[in-house]
Amino acid sequence: MKKNSTTHSAQNVDEIVSNALTELMSTKTLDDLDQWRIRYLGRKGIVVQLKRSISDLPSAERPEFGQTINSASKELEAKLLNKQEEILATDSKKTAESIDVTLPGVPVNNGSLHPITQTIRDICDAFTAMGFEVIEGPEVELDYYNFQMLNIPKHHPARDGFNTLWIDQEDSNGEKPMLLRTHTSPMQIRTMENQEPPVRLIVPGKVYRYEATDSSHEWHFSQIEGLAVDKGITFANLKGTLYEFARKLFGEDVKVRFRCDYFPFVEPGAEMSIDWNSRTNQTGDANWIEILGAGMVHPKVLKAVGYDTDKYTGFAFGIGVERIAMLKNGIDDIRLFYNNDIRFLGQF
Repeated sequence: MKKNSTTHSAQNVDEIVSNALTELMSTKTLDDLDQWRIRYLGRKGIVVQLKRSISDLPSAERPEFGQTINSASKELEAKLLNKQEEILATDSKKTAESIDVTLPGVPVNNGSLHPITQTIRDICDAFTAMGFEVIEGPEVELDYYNFQMLNIPKHHPARDGFNTLWIDQEDSNGEKPMLLRTHTSPMQIRTMENQEPPVRLIVPGKVYRYEATDSSHEWHFSQIEGLAVDKGITFANLKGTLYEFARKLFGEDVKVRFRCDYFPFVEPGAEMSIDWNSRTNQTGDANWIEILGAGMVHPKVLKAVGYDTDKYTGFAFGIGVERIAMLKNGIDDIRLFYNNDIRFLGQF
């Protein structure tokens, strides 16, 4: 029996192509276009099914019908690519037109360093420019380094002024040898134990005191200790170094004053103040504000680390970072630094 070929005529293929092109013209999105591709050119699409049906035709009709189907398939594939490029171009234009480049941009909030970190870097920059090295050390320290090696032996009255936070760990003698460091001076001792002079270093870091907080006191704060040991160092070197530091931090016209003070690890000891009136261009009597303590390293401290006190001398100083930051920025309450109020911190 001869198979029916009425559905496999060139006219039928032309109708299919015409319908396909009409549908293609109406597609607006890539999703619609993909559905059209599946319907006509997909693995189970109309064109593929027509190709598979060639085998049902009489042998004489197969070549002509095969050419007709292949031509139709190539035409539809070409139209598909053209339509795809058209839709992509339209979408890109819509996206570009949807952005109003005349509108002001959305501001981006940039982060910044904490004011204490900024101040620490400013102080370190001042001293490194004079040849000092920056080192750091542990915040949990031994009594041996925090007190004893700094000429503050057990039962020394100077310990009472430190209000120490001791670690709850006793040694074989029932004593607590560890504490949260009360100053960064222990790293001076640790360094001198392992390094021969000359020594020039500053030690920034957090320190801890067991005391109530108020506008000028915190139980934790930042400190920078400094040390210089070499042959022939005198008090004049100490004054010149700290005066240069004050000029770098507070301006070339700053006035400084040194007065005697007592610290167990220096002899003689002194405090350095700056005239705040001269710094702020105010008139009237000098308004001296202390900014640090200093002095010549006590011979007992040098001997304890094995330095020859007939050969070497040195000076040391300690700076409260928060005090400097408060003065430079006009802040009257130390607690503001650690309340984490973004309205305050955002000013820096």
